[in-house]
Amino acid sequence: FKPKFSVVAVHVVMKNIPYQSDAEYLRNFAESWGIPFVLYETEFDASTDTRKSPCFLCSWNRRKALFTVAKEQGCNKIALGHHMDDILETLLMNITYQGAFSSMPPRLVMKKFDMTIIRPMCLVHEADLIELARIRDYRKQMKNCPYESQSSRSTMKGILHQLEEMNPEARYSLWGSMSNVQDELLPKRTEIG
Repeated sequence: FKPKFSVVAVHVVMKNIPYQSDAEYLRNFAESWGIPFVLYETEFDASTDTRKSPCFLCSWNRRKALFTVAKEQGCNKIALGHHMDDILETLLMNITYQGAFSSMPPRLVMKKFDMTIIRPMCLVHEADLIELARIRDYRKQMKNCPYESQSSRSTMKGILHQLEEMNPEARYSLWGSMSNVQDELLPKRTEIG
């Protein structure tokens, strides 16, 4: 079984965020593998919706840009680079701040957009990706976001490390918990309020 598919690399530049990326390096890397490269520029105004964090608005606008490019390119899937640590950190953030047991699924069908989001690196540890980048001598793209200090992701990264110090298998327990929800052992909505 040899599935046939084609790949387009897309880099979204948020013009009003001073995120430094070497687009020419990214383009050359993609094209060296015979993969077309699309650079898409967009921006957002954080003052337009003060109910949402700038990180949410930036992410939402970048995602919107990916859907736009995917449609223009005739794609039916968008592959994102989230790794296991990203997914577990999101789980911890959603439990802590949203009161929701949710994260980012490895596959999410977006019927409204006739598109599927996939996360092919969902089982890969961030540390393994860092090591691979070092071995292959990939050039690091610099992050310089003025809103990053307001994000709780780095805090959750620290909490995930603390959990692993308590239990070296903590990440696998957290991962497994997402598909092992025991409803009968959780309070019912009517019982708690």
